[in-house]
Amino acid sequence: MCGIAGIISVNPNEISTQRLKSMTDAIAHRGPDGDGHWISANGKVGLGHRRLSIIDLSHEADQPMHYLDRYSLVFNGEIYNYLELKETLVKQGYQFHTQSDTEVLIALFDKHREHCLSLLDGMFAFVLYDQVENMAFIVRDRFGEKPFFYSFKEGQYFLFGSEMKALWAGGIKKEVSNRMLFNYLSLGYIENPEDLSETFYEQCTRLEHGHYLMLNIETLTMVQHKYYDINWKQIDYSITLEKAKEKFQSLFYTSVQRRLRSDVTVGSSLSGGLDSSLVVCVIDELKKASSQKQNTFSAVFPGYKKDERRYMDYVIAKTSVEPHFVTPDDNGLLNDIEKLSWHQEEPYGSASIYAQYCVMRLAKEHQVTVLLDGQGADEILAGYHIYYNAFFNELKNKNHHLFKKQLQQYSELHAHNSINGITAKSVGERIRSISPTLVKPIKKLKLQVQQLKTPVFNADFFASFKDTIYITPGSHFNTLNESLYNSTLKHGLQQLLRYADRNSMAHSREVRLPFLFHELVEFLFELPAEYKINEGWTKWIMRESFPLMPSEITWRKDKIGYEPPQKTWMENTMMKQTISNNKTKLVENGYLHTKQLNTEIKSEDASSTSNMNWRYYLAGELLK
Repeated sequence: MCGIAGIISVNPNEISTQRLKSMTDAIAHRGPDGDGHWISANGKVGLGHRRLSIIDLSHEADQPMHYLDRYSLVFNGEIYNYLELKETLVKQGYQFHTQSDTEVLIALFDKHREHCLSLLDGMFAFVLYDQVENMAFIVRDRFGEKPFFYSFKEGQYFLFGSEMKALWAGGIKKEVSNRMLFNYLSLGYIENPEDLSETFYEQCTRLEHGHYLMLNIETLTMVQHKYYDINWKQIDYSITLEKAKEKFQSLFYTSVQRRLRSDVTVGSSLSGGLDSSLVVCVIDELKKASSQKQNTFSAVFPGYKKDERRYMDYVIAKTSVEPHFVTPDDNGLLNDIEKLSWHQEEPYGSASIYAQYCVMRLAKEHQVTVLLDGQGADEILAGYHIYYNAFFNELKNKNHHLFKKQLQQYSELHAHNSINGITAKSVGERIRSISPTLVKPIKKLKLQVQQLKTPVFNADFFASFKDTIYITPGSHFNTLNESLYNSTLKHGLQQLLRYADRNSMAHSREVRLPFLFHELVEFLFELPAEYKINEGWTKWIMRESFPLMPSEITWRKDKIGYEPPQKTWMENTMMKQTISNNKTKLVENGYLHTKQLNTEIKSEDASSTSNMNWRYYLAGELLK
């Protein structure tokens, strides 16, 4: 796990070691174990790297790495199946001088060119320069676990970095995108669902997950390709539940075993939910012959209704883990908010992100460098309760008898669920089901009426951007798989992966996600809907497949997800004052209407759909 940065320019005078070092210094937290810089013989390619040593701790594995007197690479991430790939490459005549996955990656590209991507099990963002063809191969992993940003002017320059702050350090002007800020303040959008490459800053573009670029160094022109997708319509209705459970178990154990490969200490995040609990329990089983205990790291909130400590304790009692706990609070958030926002770079949905930040800091305090985590399971196994609507839409169209039976089972199971009650369709979802084309004009009209009645925005700012509002597909889907596909590859998972990457790297920790093994993901998409939601239960096949988990967790009905007592925190006098100060800043910069200075600062839960004051809070941090 590392940080990468670089400059590619038609003008060699634009590239210097000093400029590269400024860029890598800006992301030094991503790699505290060393740095490296290299400029090509033609002077047009400069590569920079910050290293967090995980596999092959020797200096021979430092980057930029060179191979066959032809290739130079900077790479952020892990190739989990590098041992299997290396074995095959050795049989094909390749020689290696390190024990690293980085060298394997270069050799694999030499053998298969861009087709090597289909062979990788991993998380990655890398730039590989081929001096023979004078081109750069620039890649981001399938789901977006590792970040990659660039600033490109055709025929002139291409700057890149693991974080946007590397681009700013390289000379790109830091300028907030007003269109993104308008959509965030008005509708809460943290990304543009219609174009995931857009960021909150001008001249900073995000390489979309599952894509690669081919950059011609001589002309500085590039071509973008999408190399990964999932066919969510292809379903295997012939597979039995027993066969499905058997394959799920096999793929998941393979994924966890590979993600335990490391030359430094590996631990786990433990939230008390199904996903992290399964990861911890499987690691515990795999480590039964080992004397080294698995360290777990958790955030707890004593006295809070949604505190999950008792579920964590079920896992701790059943395994041989060494648990560690932290209790984030409002004063901590106040002290850390500026640093947290600096690391995240773009707005985040709620204070839940701070809880994760504290967990990563706790792991650092206990010198555990790598953590496995359960993220991604909700999106591929239908863990969120919003998926019930798509599931019932599919059954209603496919089998009305089964639809009525499943609906009754769902209603009975969740009738007394005080955390996630019966899911009702929102007005927006009903509108989408009637005519999706009505959503945008209705949202636009609603904003205009609100602006007339109780102005939120500065009049000029509103007039300039009211026609630029983004629209998500919403949660009206005719099939469950379509909804899961939307969450996994279009709108949802990438936000969570960004939070995890920035929070972990803020403390120089690496997070690995067993549920995002692409073969496992693709297999789960092939399963019928009733294997994912059944008898009212989400994640049905996962609950059925792993009896090693405590039953109290396996058969949990509620879904929380590391939610802190944000509403209580926002009652903090100093926090209200900070929000007030940030509102003033937004007024002074021409974003908010002056009347907003007199509106009450209301406390909001992390799960609140409005969270207006939280938005003001973070928008103010964005302008610093």
